[in-house]
Amino acid sequence: MGKQSAGILLYRKTEGNLEAFLVHPGGPFFKNKDNGSWSVPKGEFLDDEDPLEAAKREFEEETGQAIIGEFISLSPITQKGGKKVYVWAVEGDIDHLAIRSNHFEIEWPPRCGKQQSFPEVDRAAWFDIDTAKVKINPAQTALIDELSKAQ
Repeated sequence: MGKQSAGILLYRKTEGNLEAFLVHPGGPFFKNKDNGSWSVPKGEFLDDEDPLEAAKREFEEETGQAIIGEFISLSPITQKGGKKVYVWAVEGDIDHLAIRSNHFEIEWPPRCGKQQSFPEVDRAAWFDIDTAKVKINPAQTALIDELSKAQ
């Protein structure tokens, strides 16, 4: 089995307008990247793990907030690197400024021999659907389209 991820596409309706909650990856590789680099909160899971439970866990790890509600399964997508991503949409509202992400370590700068810690997610935001489609990883645009059709 190839790499697989599970994620949550949190959405809300503000004055009748649909908005999507996206996160920006932390660390040096994404520091100056914006359009096309945001994502639904997601992470890898193993074959013996329930994908929806993995999606909920990853959401909590990347935002510091547990998510509950009625989860709607969206069509899986495949990202450029071949990773298959399973995503559930759920209606809810969280404060995007109050997220607390777990951290990862990498050698930085490269070949320096020192490990540095970075947050998995350095910021989060709510976007209207048109803006979300510009901000999100291009492979994930189909998730936004499917959500907006379902609403």
